[in-house]
Amino acid sequence: MGKRIGLFGGTFDPVHIGHLRGAVEVAEQFGFDELRLIPSARPPHRETPQVSAAQRLEMVTLAVAGVAPLAVDDRELKRERPSWTIETLESLRTELQPDDQLFLLVGWDAFCGLPSWHRWSELLDHCHILVLQRPDADSEAPETLRDLLAARSAAEPQSLQGPAGQIAFVWQTPLAISATQIRQLLGEGRSVRFLVPDAVLAYIHAHDLYRAPN
Repeated sequence: MGKRIGLFGGTFDPVHIGHLRGAVEVAEQFGFDELRLIPSARPPHRETPQVSAAQRLEMVTLAVAGVAPLAVDDRELKRERPSWTIETLESLRTELQPDDQLFLLVGWDAFCGLPSWHRWSELLDHCHILVLQRPDADSEAPETLRDLLAARSAAEPQSLQGPAGQIAFVWQTPLAISATQIRQLLGEGRSVRFLVPDAVLAYIHAHDLYRAPN
């Protein structure tokens, strides 16, 4: 049996307990040997993060310290171009054994936008895709994805076989927390205690991040 490795990318601007709780739930459910949080340097589908890549990396590193099997992968921060997921998957595959399973975690909104991703049709050549859904998600996938879902969906997430190639939906504990909300609270000088790990909160305060300009 190969290893089971989860991949969870994002800007993490900042990383918060919603990210971490979702990651831990999936890691336990699927018995991951490792779940790597991958901060993106230049996300092609989002605005440029508010703080530097180095600061976001440090916050994620602090957040997952001592929380097995969570880990940090900084490869996207080392590129001089946008953070294309397909290139991250190709890079990882060169380091793994052929029978290692890769699971790419994406939220429902990101999944619906998949056809706009760079070389998106090649993603399943390298990984399985786990779509994280909250119980209140009731929208349908766009028509461009329906044929793919019909061909590649697994009714039972635990039944995913082989190193790559299938899609499964995973229900998440609903935590109505967003990085946008946290940045807004910090910009207003309000507390974000218990929305981010204590070590991340200390880092934010020590470096005076997300404060509104005077």
